Amino acid sequence: MKREARPPATRNPYPSAVTRYPLPTSRFPLPASRFPLYFVNYFTSTNLKRIAESTVRRLSLYLSFLEGIDRQGLRTVSSDELARLGGTTSAQVRKDLSLFGSFGKRGLGYSVPELSEKLREILGLGKQWRVCIIGAGKIGAALARYRGFAERGFIVTAVYDIDEAKIGKRWESLTVRPVSELEKDAAKQDFDIAVVATPAESTPGVVKQVVRAGIKAILNFAPIQLSVPADVTVRTVNMAMELEGLSFALSNRGD
Repeated sequence: MKREARPPATRNPYPSAVTRYPLPTSRFPLPASRFPLYFVNYFTSTNLKRIAESTVRRLSLYLSFLEGIDRQGLRTVSSDELARLGGTTSAQVRKDLSLFGSFGKRGLGYSVPELSEKLREILGLGKQWRVCIIGAGKIGAALARYRGFAERGFIVTAVYDIDEAKIGKRWESLTVRPVSELEKDAAKQDFDIAVVATPAESTPGVVKQVVRAGIKAILNFAPIQLSVPADVTVRTVNMAMELEGLSFALSNRGD
C-alpha cells in the first residue's frame, strides 16, 4: 500500500521563540510567524515567568554595557566582548538574545544602536512607568532622589509613610502622604510599581494595601518572604544576602 506523501515542512523564521515558548492560539489565531513584534509583549508581560530571572538580569547588564560602548563611539560589538564584560560566555550571550529573535551577523557582531533599542523594547523601557514609594526613611529617600530611575522611564510620582512626623514633609516636588490614602490615590494615578521600603514587621500589611490598590508589581526591601496573588510580581532586594555573597567571595579567594 502506497504511503501518502507528507506536505513539505515550512521553515519557521523564529525557531527558538516559537519552539521553546509556543504562543497560545486563543490570543494568536494566525501563524506565530506573522507576529514577530508580539514576541516582545508576550515575553515581557503575561509570560515573563517563562524566561528565567537570571536571563532578564543579564539582558539588563548587556544594555548597560551597550550604553557604555555607545558613549565610547563604537558602533559594533561582539558576543565575546559582551561576555567578557558580563563575566559569562559568548554562547550564553547568544542563547539569551536568541530567545527574542535574531540579532547580529556572523563575523560582524551586533550593531550597538540596534541591539540597544531592541533590549530597551524587550525590557519594557519604551514607556514611562509610574512608581510610588512606601516608606519615607533613608532607603526611600535615596530611591526617590536617584535620577537614574527617570532616565530609564521609572517616574516616582508619590511617596507614603505611616509616621505622622514624616507625613506632609516635602521631598523636592513630592509631599509625603499617609499610606492610608494609597488606595484612593492609586485609583487616580494608576501606579504601575510600588517600592516598599518599610520595616520587616510592617511590610506584610503594607503589601496587602498595595495589592488592594490594584498595583501589580512590587519591589520589596524587607528581608522576608511575601505572599501575593498570582497576578502580582514581587522582586525582593535582600542586602544581607548580597553581603553574605561578598563574604563568601572574600573567604574563598585562595590568597
